[in-house]
Amino acid sequence: MLEKRDLPDMMKEIEAFWGIEDYFLPSQGEGEEKGDKEASLSALYRSALECKACDLYKTRTNLVFGEGNPYAELVFVGEAPGRDEDLQGRPFVGRAGEVLTRLINKMGFDRSDVYIANVLKCRPPNNRNPLPSEIFACRHFILKQLEIIGPKVICTLGKFSTSLLLGRNVGIKSVRGQVFEWRGMKVVPTFHPAYLLRNPKDKVLVWQDAQLILKLLGKR
Repeated sequence: MLEKRDLPDMMKEIEAFWGIEDYFLPSQGEGEEKGDKEASLSALYRSALECKACDLYKTRTNLVFGEGNPYAELVFVGEAPGRDEDLQGRPFVGRAGEVLTRLINKMGFDRSDVYIANVLKCRPPNNRNPLPSEIFACRHFILKQLEIIGPKVICTLGKFSTSLLLGRNVGIKSVRGQVFEWRGMKVVPTFHPAYLLRNPKDKVLVWQDAQLILKLLGKR
């Protein structure tokens, strides 16, 4: 159990209501057979469709669950769907999605080779940042997705997905370029593609992170 001083700042208000034990959940699949990953993800998708744990389900157009290869060695995790994602029900299909797709292609993959998802499955109004309560309510979906897929490497895109998997509030600039671990999977944080639209000069740093990922995957 982490000490209170190690908790992410964004989760402190949640702790007052639910307690720390509810946030740091054990792996739900430990000791169980993996089974069929497509079927497991489909069942989780159906559960997400019925979720009303926060109010975002009231304002969404479509659930944005995630897409890609259930057996992928590499998973990208962002923070939340935007307008285009909400309309299409697919992750990273807007301008930021174009940046991510170009990165994936430059790494030698197609989108169908990897898996792409967000921490939140519903769009926050006006594309605002996720609220702590929304992350708390939705977190088990992305954690279970990662557990089912079991990739070698998870690339977290931006502050919110990185903070969730590292279990502490972090600034992305302080942790990018490093390798962490979550339940036996390597975690490589990097900038969110939306950040790169505003700061294109930092694309070189993201490419450095991409090369680190390729090295972890045993690819040139």
